[in-house]
Amino acid sequence: MRQAISFFSGCGGSSLGYKLAGVKVLYANEFVQKASDTYKINFPTTIMDIRDIRTIQPTEVLEKIKLKKGELDFLDGSPPCASFSIAGKREKDWGKIKNYSGKKQRTDDLFYEYIRMVKGINPKIFIAENVSGLIQGKAKGHFNNFFKEFKKLHYNVKGCLLDASYLEVPQSRKRVFIIGVRKDLKKQPTFPKKKKQMIVKPIYDKNYPIEPEAKKIQTSCMKYLPYLKQGEQPLKTYFNLKRNHLYKPSYTITASYGSRACVIHPFEDRYMSIAELKDICSFPQSFKLIGRYKDQCERLGRSVPPNMMKNIVINLKKEIFNENT
Repeated sequence: MRQAISFFSGCGGSSLGYKLAGVKVLYANEFVQKASDTYKINFPTTIMDIRDIRTIQPTEVLEKIKLKKGELDFLDGSPPCASFSIAGKREKDWGKIKNYSGKKQRTDDLFYEYIRMVKGINPKIFIAENVSGLIQGKAKGHFNNFFKEFKKLHYNVKGCLLDASYLEVPQSRKRVFIIGVRKDLKKQPTFPKKKKQMIVKPIYDKNYPIEPEAKKIQTSCMKYLPYLKQGEQPLKTYFNLKRNHLYKPSYTITASYGSRACVIHPFEDRYMSIAELKDICSFPQSFKLIGRYKDQCERLGRSVPPNMMKNIVINLKKEIFNENT
């Protein structure tokens, strides 16, 4: 069985994708406690390291997983992306220490920590994920720098903007993936082909329980909701709710789900239930989430959709290792 490790693992969306693709995740690193606690519940046999990646040495990781440099198949990572998100302040916050998921840290430099791990562990393949904003505007300079650093490590490297809705996820979620294949393997990185785009209607045909918090939309917004049609988003800046369309993928589920800038139910005036959000993000209903409603929403909104990663890894196993899952 192929083996992987994961950095910036969150609650385990990416790791679940590897598992579904038949890859064993040996080690994960996540220093946000609510996320790492959730991860440990769902992946009890994976080593969870809760330290800041800046304090971890690649040799320590190799020692923990009992592999030598160059033996690992996949090195996965999703460095925090708020610094590059088009929904955030972008370059205005670069170099600053700020709040991130209940902790204070600088986030725009963490991609270089991921590169340091690739250098020290030397996996056969690495997969790095980030927001689409990484290839827009001034952030594209960072993207180009990351590419140059990866190539210095003797990898064939390619990047691609993928939409989760074409990879078995009923959500329009565009993310940049950078894949590197070590040059001695004599293969080029490839990305999965698009599948039929998924829609959200089957989710709303189910009779899921609805949390009280899902019904607590701000009073100031409620009077507008009867006029909000499926697939619509008003232009008013003080009212930024969007209504899902039954026959389209969901709008993107963000880490701040439950706020004004949010996606609501196609025909009911409420936020989505946790069960509905799990389906939208391609998590199985059996996946355990802890904390309050907003904590659980944040875990899902920050995650790589499992089915998206599953398709990426299955494609690489086939194209690079000539293996069918």
